[in-house]
Parts: sequence; C-alpha cells; structure tokens
Amino acid sequence: MNSLIAFMLIGGTIMTALATVGIIRLPDMYSRLHAATKSTTLGVIMIMTGAFIYFWYIEGLIETNLLLGALFILLTSPVASHLLARSAFHADVKPYKLTVLNDLKRDETNPDVENDPKRDIVE
Repeated sequence: MNSLIAFMLIGGTIMTALATVGIIRLPDMYSRLHAATKSTTLGVIMIMTGAFIYFWYIEGLIETNLLLGALFILLTSPVASHLLARSAFHADVKPYKLTVLNDLKRDETNPDVENDPKRDIVE
C-alpha cells in the first residue's frame, strides 16, 4: 500500500511538472491551455488521491474533503479551460501558424460544412 501511495504522490508531482514544461514550451494559447488543463488536473487528482489513501491506510482517518476536492477539480477544470478557449477564439486570438484544422471557425462561419471544399484550411 505504501508503494501505491508513493506512486500516486510522485506521479502527480511529475504530471504537474510536465504541465509547467508544456506551458513554457508550447507555441500558442490553445496548446498551452491544453497542457495546463489536462496534466494539472490529472496531477492534482493523483496527489489528492494519494493523500486520501495515506490518511485512510496509515492514519485511519477518512478525509472526504480530499475526495470532494478532487471531484470538484475534475468537474470544473475542463469547463473553465473550454470557456477560456472559446473566449480567446471570439477575441480573435490566432492559433499557431502550423495549425491545419480549425473546427470552431468552420462550424461558425459555414453552416454547409459537408459541401465546402476548403473546410480543412485555416485562414
């Protein structure tokens, strides 16, 4: 059980550190937002789960606050990042120059998507 606790805590720390590297290294706002959301959410949930298992197994306490916090982060982090990305899109924040497909622009500017020959080109 101690190895599971260590795996969760170390894995969560590594995922959070990878999110930091992604935020620094990725080229545009959308990619950075993706790295920040996915890796940080998984990292924090792993850390909170590891802490819950520690308190439950070692200390004999059931800390439901840790599970509720992990559930809250799991539900709110993707929604917040989605809203940030849509706000950035509507504020005309341009994606990286090598981005090939922009589904949101295609859906909002051309309702007849199936018959558009230029549907995969980002302007």
